Amino acid sequence: MTTTKKKMAQVISANSFSRISAGISSATSGSEIWDEGLKGPQVVYENTYQLAPKDSQKFPTKKAEDIMKNVFLTHLLDSKYNSDTCKNLTTQITETVKTQVKAELGNNNRFKVVVLVMIGANFGQGARVASRCLWYPQYDRFAQYEYHNESLFAVGIVYGVYYE
Repeated sequence: MTTTKKKMAQVISANSFSRISAGISSATSGSEIWDEGLKGPQVVYENTYQLAPKDSQKFPTKKAEDIMKNVFLTHLLDSKYNSDTCKNLTTQITETVKTQVKAELGNNNRFKVVVLVMIGANFGQGARVASRCLWYPQYDRFAQYEYHNESLFAVGIVYGVYYE
């Protein structure tokens, strides 16, 4: 092997090493797929073809209602309506409810969790909140909670939609 070929081989191997250490996907063989953290080959799961949840994996509507009640009471107990603060408060409550419901479901679940929270000013007016979903009523569930004080009203809905 000539010296130029040796130098080219060293440069190629150095470039490959720097690409791998930088986290760029550079697999040496077709069967290994490296993720960005260099934690090892990425595991690819096969389909389970499970079309229905097990009886122990039903969506816990009562626990979701309790979670919403606790989060609403901690965030909104003595709150006054202000459109600027309620905008941020809505996203904060939504994320809190979503993470707590997902934690309640555990890691081995197949439910898509969708959380809707609406906060409005309470001037004595009537308000209706409606939503439509296309789902399978045997497995998909929802939970809702309403909160009122002198200044504001809040409505929260958590959907647990089973996905295959």
